[in-house]
Amino acid sequence: MNDLKQVLAIAGRPGLYQLIASTRTGLVAEPLGGGARVSASARTQVHVLDEMALYTHEGERPLREVLAAVGTLLEGAEALPHNSDGSVITAEFAKLVPDYDEGKVYLSDMRKFFQWYNTLVRFGFFVEAPEAKEPKSPAKTAKKKTPAAPKAEDGE
Repeated sequence: MNDLKQVLAIAGRPGLYQLIASTRTGLVAEPLGGGARVSASARTQVHVLDEMALYTHEGERPLREVLAAVGTLLEGAEALPHNSDGSVITAEFAKLVPDYDEGKVYLSDMRKFFQWYNTLVRFGFFVEAPEAKEPKSPAKTAKKKTPAAPKAEDGE
């Protein structure tokens, strides 16, 4: 899974954003997948997905772990749409995150979770990064040295 440290949820704006820059008065972000950049003042509520958590019976569980677990269960495929029927959303969420705290996680939280998860799937956050290729051994990559031409002597 890709890094969520630069993925933002901005209050009052739909969707997820990629952090572009921090400024003295706030930040500049771009919608995932491109689009017009937006600025958010320091007074705007901005949430970094990497720092968010989900209430479970054992305590708070980082959202990145929950997203990764759901991504593994669904094999990187999209989940059901966030605007599905409430009972369907609740049942699916209970299957995917069985230890969630029913008293603290509301239907609106589940809808937001599915909306964010599907957005992240569309933009490749659950695609495995290609493994780094092994560096070639120096013997294979070294260029063959050609012998230098003999230097001409001054008298010749």
